[in-house]
Amino acid sequence: MLRQFSGIMIVGLHFTRVIRPCTSVGSYRCFSETSNRSVKIYTKTGDKGNSSLYTGERRPKNDEIFEALGTTDELSSCLGLAKEYAMKGKHPYVDRLARIQCVLQDIGSLIATPISSARQTHLKRVEFSDSYCAELEDWIDEYTAILPGLINFILPGGGEASATLHVARTVCRRAERRVTPLVLSGEVNEQALIYLNRLIEHTHTTLT
Repeated sequence: MLRQFSGIMIVGLHFTRVIRPCTSVGSYRCFSETSNRSVKIYTKTGDKGNSSLYTGERRPKNDEIFEALGTTDELSSCLGLAKEYAMKGKHPYVDRLARIQCVLQDIGSLIATPISSARQTHLKRVEFSDSYCAELEDWIDEYTAILPGLINFILPGGGEASATLHVARTVCRRAERRVTPLVLSGEVNEQALIYLNRLIEHTHTTLT
């Protein structure tokens, strides 16, 4: 399992390094390393409908990049709610949901660093390892080995955690649709799309 991964947390227009592993094995939390400079919550720089990316480029808030960022953020929020319900129900996959949320921060870093306006220093800071996808595949194989064959469609529901994971699964599909054109146009590393695709499959096996 990976013990460290890089990323940029986007808080308004303030970007910070994120994510360090917890001391407990398999458990991850997101930490930020910020500068000592105080930053106000409101900046007023987005009042005209534009916002900044990690590269410094400004784009309209309805740009494809921000649509993808927003949907990825929504996905992480859904997983966060599912994680709380899973903790309540004492389900065994709580740490894995936390891990996925942290990796989604790295996905956000990739999306917020379009290749067309990024310098090499930007790209170096948001490198995304294909081992993240391999980790999901290992979890999928683990679940698949113990599950019976699927012969029927699964109706969303099955308890608080399960129902929320169903919502997360559908939001993940939307995130995949939002990221696809960015990957096809060469703006975003394809590993972001691959991870989202594997995450859909992982969520599906978790539910079954």
